[in-house]
Amino acid sequence: MDCGLALISLSLQRIETKKYVATTLNPQTCSCLLANNACLVLTSFWLTGIPGLESLHIWLSIPLSSMYLLAVVGNVTILALVKLESSLHQPMYFFLCMLAVNDLVLSTSTMPKLLTIFFGACHIDLDTCLTQMFFIHCFITVESGIFFAMAFDHYVAICDPLCHTSMLTHAVVGRLGPAALLHVVLYIGPLPLMIHLRLPLYRTQIIAHSYCEYMAMVTLACSDTTVNNLYGMGIGFLVLILDLLAITASYVMIFRAVMGLATPEVRLQTLGTCSSHICAILVFYIPIVVSSLTHCFGHHVPPHIHILLANFYLLIPPILNPIVYAVHTKQIRERLLHILRSDYDPLSHHLESWEPQLKKQKPLLWQPLECRSHLTAPYSAASCPCVSLLHGEFSGALLASNITSTHPAAFLLVGIPGLEQLHVWISIPFCFTYTLDLLGNCTLLFIIRADTALHEPMCLFLAMLAATDLVLSSTTLPKMLTIFWFRDQEINFYACLVQMFFLHSFSTMESAVLLAMAFDRYVAICKPLHYITILTGPLITKTGLAAVTQAVTLMTTPPFLLRCFHYCRGPVIAHCYCEHMAVVRLACGDIRFNNIHGIAVAMFIVVLDLLFVVLSYIFILRAVLQLASREGHYKAFGTCVSHIGAILSTYTPVVICSVIHRVARWAAPHVHIFLAIFYLLFSPIVNPIYGVKTKQICDHVLSLFQRKNV
Repeated sequence: MDCGLALISLSLQRIETKKYVATTLNPQTCSCLLANNACLVLTSFWLTGIPGLESLHIWLSIPLSSMYLLAVVGNVTILALVKLESSLHQPMYFFLCMLAVNDLVLSTSTMPKLLTIFFGACHIDLDTCLTQMFFIHCFITVESGIFFAMAFDHYVAICDPLCHTSMLTHAVVGRLGPAALLHVVLYIGPLPLMIHLRLPLYRTQIIAHSYCEYMAMVTLACSDTTVNNLYGMGIGFLVLILDLLAITASYVMIFRAVMGLATPEVRLQTLGTCSSHICAILVFYIPIVVSSLTHCFGHHVPPHIHILLANFYLLIPPILNPIVYAVHTKQIRERLLHILRSDYDPLSHHLESWEPQLKKQKPLLWQPLECRSHLTAPYSAASCPCVSLLHGEFSGALLASNITSTHPAAFLLVGIPGLEQLHVWISIPFCFTYTLDLLGNCTLLFIIRADTALHEPMCLFLAMLAATDLVLSSTTLPKMLTIFWFRDQEINFYACLVQMFFLHSFSTMESAVLLAMAFDRYVAICKPLHYITILTGPLITKTGLAAVTQAVTLMTTPPFLLRCFHYCRGPVIAHCYCEHMAVVRLACGDIRFNNIHGIAVAMFIVVLDLLFVVLSYIFILRAVLQLASREGHYKAFGTCVSHIGAILSTYTPVVICSVIHRVARWAAPHVHIFLAIFYLLFSPIVNPIYGVKTKQICDHVLSLFQRKNV
């Protein structure tokens, strides 16, 4: 389908080219070009992705997207740690921050477009292509310059330590970054301009690559490319080779200075300060060398090997650089381990964080020991002065001062306990994930609604799953982001109960929808002749209403019960949303019924639903194995791929959370909360991907991306 659309677009481009050539070029050139029918004036291109592996694009997207996510998380973590840890405000770590920013830009310049290619969006405009090319080559060159600056930093620190502080001041380091970027822009800027101005005609519209690489575009041109080739080689030699030679020279002088030290222990200790930089240099330059040697001597190597090496070259350094520096740098390693393993008391943490401000504003009312003891017993504004101040000064109505009230007017949501300083950084992947969730599920709903051919039971169940995922993530993520961005930790008591109800209700509905999808697969494979008569439209509607009724019936009780408790353990919820058991722990009454109800609902819904799903697949497996041919086996199982993927994406986080909660009790509280958030975010993102595995939905998505090019 992609090739057919490409040929149609190519034919249209040829028609426009004839008009352009006839009006702009001289008659002799015009007749030559049109007679051979070989050259085109193009305004857009088609990127092939990984040539020869088109059938595996969906599967290749999984490791590549995982690597990209690791690169983003790792480099953002490095930036956050250096920002928060004052002991890391040194030239070496400022250069490391520049390296992290550079890696983020470099990987983001290619990976989002590459992933869209894997899902069929191969078209790219000429201007966009040239912009991508500029960013790729520019920031590769900047990275080489940063490594050179880091080598100079190590040279001064070891060979002339007394001048290190005076030479590499914060102002000097701050100027080095823009200077490196400016000189690289002057070198790389002419590359896209030379293509745009000197190479107007191309032999084909198809670039056999996964991104707009300079030489890949130059080889398509009809004009003389000698100048372009020489300039590209000159830049490669002037920047990368000279930087590598300068780095080598600095380490030769470092090695000579180290060899002059008195004892082997001092020598090893001094060289140990360079280990992170040496590893980062090897991670950067080795893929370049391997890729270059493969291009020069590996002419028999299939094209997809060259493309995969080029993609790994852009992904491996952004992934490994944060790991290398986290492992080899003591300050970064200790700070990271402290965050991951630190014990945390949310109430004490909040009181300690507010202590200086409270003392400054109301010194006579600040009584930390007495107030903390009051917060573990029934309290009111009169019984604890600092609680009165806390609620009056910071939240306005955090607690009802009326002693007849049995519950606070509002709760405080901590967010991620122990990681409050990183909330802004943590919000970046969460916001990105929530955006993907909205786009994916809304697209799935739109496609199923717009295409009448998709009004089938399986696709309708996918639509129910998408709607459930939208509500489930929208119940928690917006409030969570306000906590991270604006520190708006207060949530009204009844708003908390409503959030809790929606959260648990739609989790229950998701399990019911997955069970209905399992029944759909069972009927389709085990009783195919009765499929249309059994799974009718009215039955599907009743199934959806039954799932809603079950969830509402089972999840209405807990919020009403929580209204009756007296919350004597304080208003602070050590979580980023109102989870049932997190709220129950603050209550003082008899909470046995709440605990029993929670366990019973989990057993009745999650465990029973999962057992029925497993049972249905046992029947499916038995029916499939009775088929005669192996092709029949694969085809029958292929219809279940979307559903099996949705089941795994939903139940796997549940199992992981349950095991961690019961086995890894030593883990810091924020680890448990991260797992809970992961459970709410992972399934809504992955489910639309498995929906695209359905052939009709996949074809419709491709038609949406390609409609403008037909």
